[in-house]
Amino acid sequence: MSDLYAVLEVDRSASPDELKKAYRRLARQYHPDANPGDAAAEARFKEISQAYEILSDPERRANYDRFGTDGPGANPFGSGSVQDIFDMFFGGGGGFGGFGGFGSAPTGPQPGPDAEMSLRITLDEAAAGATREISLNILTRCDDCRGSGAAAGSSPVTCSDCNGAGQVRRVRNSILGQMVTMSPCGRCGGMGTTIEQKCPTCRGEGRHEQPVTFNIQIPAGVEDGSTMRLTDKGPSGRRGGPNGRLFVHLQVESDERFERHGDDLHHEAHITFAQATLGSHITVPTLSGTADVEIEPGTQNGTVHRLRGEGVTHLHGRGRGDLYVHVVVDVPTSLDAESERLLREFAAARGEELPEPAHGLFGRRKGRS
Repeated sequence: MSDLYAVLEVDRSASPDELKKAYRRLARQYHPDANPGDAAAEARFKEISQAYEILSDPERRANYDRFGTDGPGANPFGSGSVQDIFDMFFGGGGGFGGFGGFGSAPTGPQPGPDAEMSLRITLDEAAAGATREISLNILTRCDDCRGSGAAAGSSPVTCSDCNGAGQVRRVRNSILGQMVTMSPCGRCGGMGTTIEQKCPTCRGEGRHEQPVTFNIQIPAGVEDGSTMRLTDKGPSGRRGGPNGRLFVHLQVESDERFERHGDDLHHEAHITFAQATLGSHITVPTLSGTADVEIEPGTQNGTVHRLRGEGVTHLHGRGRGDLYVHVVVDVPTSLDAESERLLREFAAARGEELPEPAHGLFGRRKGRS
């Protein structure tokens, strides 16, 4: 196993916020949508997602920090388990004499593999949560044989080599005494049963690939690069095995109205020179509609108004972030003669001295273009 902290390019003392920032940065860099057809980038993205999934969970991170792997039963001698050590010496899981093994390979139908997909969502969906329908091609249980793998009118039969155990037991004599090893049955592949007449639809697998469509619930407050883990929506296992997991990587689309920073939103509101000077009321967009913002007389460029509770819903708690409205005062780039005359009178009334261009300031600029 690669060092998870190295995968995320952070120190072991990194705070949860530092982990999140590192994950978001790397997820954007190596996201499959940003690197189409790049197998190396896709593999790196998976590695990053798996590392963050472990380190973002306090309990799993503590296990990893203590044992060097994700799990409370990890072996303190390295990444291999006790079972692995016996496999190295005796060629399979085993134990001493009649005391049985230290562990055995799982038998019977096994869960299907994990699968993953990317899903683009809007800022509104990320902020408030949404139900989305997704479609994908995936291995699902064969309806013709109901997942058994056997043709109609037949059924799996008990394996004659392992008598349905899915494992074969071998006894060896060694200088340490009698050794018992257990290994998956080669005839049935650990299933415990064999198929004599295979289902023609799935060819004895009990599953086959086909399009599926279902709804998923996106929680409010998710960020770009977040990953949803759906424990029973992955590919089906062979011959009736349970479904694996489906990892849905969320990509939040940019929004022309807002820029998101955590659970806060930022919006630029453009006003005129007259509005800034004399004061006004403006309407700004919010996630729920619009809001009225009062522009005080003499408002300066860069003034910020805070609208509490108009941001993104907190993912792991109650409440919402805020909306910050940044005021931008637009200076005219062109004036007609009457507007320029009035502006000069205004400046003169305030005692401001302005040079008098021959044909007017804006008229001279037009003449040069």
